[in-house]
Amino acid sequence: MCCDCENNEDLISLALGDEVPDFTIKTYEPTKGDFGEFTLAKTMEAKRWTILFFYPGDFTFV
Repeated sequence: MCCDCENNEDLISLALGDEVPDFTIKTYEPTKGDFGEFTLAKTMEAKRWTILFFYPGDFTFV
C-alpha cells in the first residue's frame, strides 16, 4: 500500500483503535538535508511505538 493514491477507490476508512495496514511513505529529514522512507512494518518489527495522525490542510497555502 502506498500513500500516493490516484483516486478515492484506493482510500480506506479507519476508526480509532483499528489496526492500520502496512504502508510506506517518502520522508524528508531536515537535520540531514536528505530524503528517506518510513515503513510501518519496519517500525513494528523494531517494536517501536508509533502514533499516526492526519489533519487536512497542513502545509497548504489557504
